Amino acid sequence: MDSQRPFLYLTLLFLGFLLWTTWQADHAPKPEVPATQQQASVDGSVPANDPGVLSGTSGAAATAVVPTDNTLGAMQGTQVVKVKTDVLKFQISTKGGDVIVADLPTYPVSLEEPDNPVRILDRTGKNYVAQSGLQHTPVAGLDSKALAKLAPDHLAHYAAAQTEFVMADGADELVVPLVWKGENGVTVIKRYRFKRGSFEVKVEHEVQNNSSQMWTGTEYRQLMHGPDNTERGFLMGVQSFIGGAYYNVDKYEKVPFDDMKDGLGKEDDSATGGWVSMLEHYFISAWVPPQTEQTKYYSREIRTLGVPGYILGTRSPVKQVAAGATDTFRTILWVGPKLQDDLEVIADGLELTIDYGIFSFISKPIFWVMKKIHSVIQNWGFTIIFLTLFIKLLFFWPSAASYKSMAKMKAMAPKLKEIGERYENDPQGKQKAMMEIYRKEKLNPLGGCLPILIQIPVFMGLYWVLLESVEIRQAPWLLWY
Repeated sequence: MDSQRPFLYLTLLFLGFLLWTTWQADHAPKPEVPATQQQASVDGSVPANDPGVLSGTSGAAATAVVPTDNTLGAMQGTQVVKVKTDVLKFQISTKGGDVIVADLPTYPVSLEEPDNPVRILDRTGKNYVAQSGLQHTPVAGLDSKALAKLAPDHLAHYAAAQTEFVMADGADELVVPLVWKGENGVTVIKRYRFKRGSFEVKVEHEVQNNSSQMWTGTEYRQLMHGPDNTERGFLMGVQSFIGGAYYNVDKYEKVPFDDMKDGLGKEDDSATGGWVSMLEHYFISAWVPPQTEQTKYYSREIRTLGVPGYILGTRSPVKQVAAGATDTFRTILWVGPKLQDDLEVIADGLELTIDYGIFSFISKPIFWVMKKIHSVIQNWGFTIIFLTLFIKLLFFWPSAASYKSMAKMKAMAPKLKEIGERYENDPQGKQKAMMEIYRKEKLNPLGGCLPILIQIPVFMGLYWVLLESVEIRQAPWLLWY
């Protein structure tokens, strides 16, 4: 029946609009960072030490939150340690051991710039850094400045044996150590452990207590991101979420930047396992604490020269290190693409950062099938073609029934028109006559539409797979080139 044609045209038009906006998002120029934000980032947006009150033993969760006050620390004596592996290029500041730059050399910004890698962490551009540090539990008679001398937070200055580390050919691991020595006789070695071919970095704080007293403290890990300056609006089309996310108590929650200043509400407390992350299209950074650890989650907003910095982080339980003993805090930092197979191995729910929206239950099976096809064809362009044909094959019988129903309705059009003219002034008689002819001819007036409606969620799920899957970003289309 001709009445279905406008519906089909609108559906095709809508899908075409979504594909066009996706292409626009991938090829649009990057927004310029305001000068004020660049200046603020250069100075460094770091919170001062304000540990609050910590309680508990080595098995209890800390009740304090990471400091909210902002102080511009002096940069004198700070060095930048450059690290290069086969898939990562880091710049680590000796001030706090923060990761201030993270490049992905295997992921260029565009095909036209193969030597210009995607930059995820970027202190001077996006005010986006990965921070971690230790905080000593409160001691009677000591203020926050005195406590900062007992444990290195991300304002402390570390020493590095060299300013450049490169993973050697044939090596599977690269270890970057930073050393802090406190006035109390405590030495902390902060290590970054890189693995060949991996975007997973293991971070350690080894506490060597050479003092005569028990050392007690916690480790915190946080991500800070500046404001999102991406232009948004209806005409910009569907765009990926840029902001924070966390997972605890089997709950995945996205946190827009503007909401971080309010904290995480009742979730801003202890939970076993989980993680925190900052999300961008195709790429993420994430802190993943030990999954058996009772961890505290928090979010904050700080300001540097009037420019906001949004923080999402976790804090470990209190650890006690006896005099003369050594103990180590361990956590994982992921900085890289949203690779579903890798993320789901690192921690439960981390693969949810690949945001398929409300069509996740459809998109995930589609992506699984797409990977299976690609494992044989080894070309994403033809993979998408074969996947589309596969989906059409699945809907062959519903589609055939739809076309058959529409053909019958078209053949019945003259009779329906005659009934309309005959019962022009009798709506009830008209309805009864039409239902009788539907029954007699075994027709369903919606039979042509329902099979099409069933297919729409599937193709919307396919759209989100194409939009969110980093595996097909800049992938060759034809002839394996």
